[in-house]
Amino acid sequence: MESSEEQPGPQPQYPGNHCIRDGDFVVLKREDVFKAVQVQRRKKVTFEKQWFYLDNVIGHSYGTTFEVTNGGSLQPKKKKEEPTSETKEAGTDNRNIIDDGKSQKLTQDDIKALKDKGIKGEEIVQQLIENSTTFRDKTEFAQDKYIKKKKKKYEAMITVVKPSTRILSVMYYAREPGKINHMRYDTLAQMLTLGNIRAGNKMIVMETCAGLVLGAMMERMGGFGSIIQLYPGGGPVRAATACFGFPKSFLSGLYEFPLNKVDSLLNGTFSAEMLSSEPKDNASVEESNGTLEEKQTSEQENEDSIAEAPESNHPEEQETMEIVSQDPDYKEPKESGSKKDYIQEKQRRQEEQKKRHLEAAALLSERNADGLIVASRFHPTPLLLSLLDFVAPSRPFVVYCQYKEPLLECYTKLRERGGVINLRLSETWLRNYQVLPDRSHPKLLMSGGGGYLLSGFTVAMDNLKADPSLKSSTSTLESHKTEEPAAKKRKCPESDS
Repeated sequence: MESSEEQPGPQPQYPGNHCIRDGDFVVLKREDVFKAVQVQRRKKVTFEKQWFYLDNVIGHSYGTTFEVTNGGSLQPKKKKEEPTSETKEAGTDNRNIIDDGKSQKLTQDDIKALKDKGIKGEEIVQQLIENSTTFRDKTEFAQDKYIKKKKKKYEAMITVVKPSTRILSVMYYAREPGKINHMRYDTLAQMLTLGNIRAGNKMIVMETCAGLVLGAMMERMGGFGSIIQLYPGGGPVRAATACFGFPKSFLSGLYEFPLNKVDSLLNGTFSAEMLSSEPKDNASVEESNGTLEEKQTSEQENEDSIAEAPESNHPEEQETMEIVSQDPDYKEPKESGSKKDYIQEKQRRQEEQKKRHLEAAALLSERNADGLIVASRFHPTPLLLSLLDFVAPSRPFVVYCQYKEPLLECYTKLRERGGVINLRLSETWLRNYQVLPDRSHPKLLMSGGGGYLLSGFTVAMDNLKADPSLKSSTSTLESHKTEEPAAKKRKCPESDS
């Protein structure tokens, strides 16, 4: 008991109450459309062709449904019990209903006038039903479909939910699947299971999925353990990771290491001077690093709004540009302080980044990682063959690719190389079902594919390399195995007839 008090460890992901606070990352939900945003006071948010402010959301619990009122204000929606004993007047079939556009007595001007008076969407839908001449002639199913369609159009209901791996993966896959390499959410779940992602692990991840895989691993590990992210280019992209809203304690176990330094780390030629050589040569590189950081933050803001309607992309981009231009450290460093202070701040950031890179290099040099996850747009074969050297024996590895052919080549190379067992190339198949009374059936539209996974386990092969006698015995055993099928192919003597 005493030792546990001395080592408190990281805090849980969502401490204390489950209320929404200023600065939290939340997900807006309307029907099957999602959008990840950050709660900020007096910040205009555009979602499904509607704009509003999130000021009234602060203090409410997650899962609360709000209604958009005049002036962009959000008001909590009170749950009303629908009368079930009332029998609806409905027709037997729809064969006599003609869609000539004259069944609705209310015109667009009348509906607009009702909106200008401040009448809620629920009352507008009720008036549409009362002024429809063919509503009572429709079947019960057709009436429900009509009401659902009108509610979606005129009732602005928005639910604020807590970000999770499933919600964010569904959001990205529905709107911008190219940013996550067309990885479906069930495929991501298979990766987490096959990779044995759990608390206390030491994991290596190489991904170019906007940080979605990294965020899913951090959520599964709960802030316990360490994750080493290998990134290409100037820095890691973590737009989706920021949407999870992890506390600072989660970031203490997160390390990053440049992918172009992996070969030197394997060869034993890596040194601290390799990290500091590039920034010290040119001062312009320091400025470009700062520009890259600001560019990535703006990309994160843009990717947070991927579920937004295409018509409202331009105001969001203008907001992003305004935020960047208002940052004194980015555009106008002279106004926030002297140029010397600005350079010192840049050097401090670079020294901190260099320190984190050296810590990541030390963790990789131990070569005892508990697992490897690869999900990138690059060819998986050279990545996997290089990164497997950092994984301890009897540990899982999972490789994702949108296409099957690169993984087939990777499968063949691994079989030739050895050191792995239980290789398995799989593809998950997903079909959504509609479950309603008397209307349960598979949905008409389904996903054609969510990518392919190559998984397996590492085994030690140092003894096999060191002892040549084991090689000879292994080759002899293989020769026996190749000769064995020949005996099974003996032809039966033909009988003279």
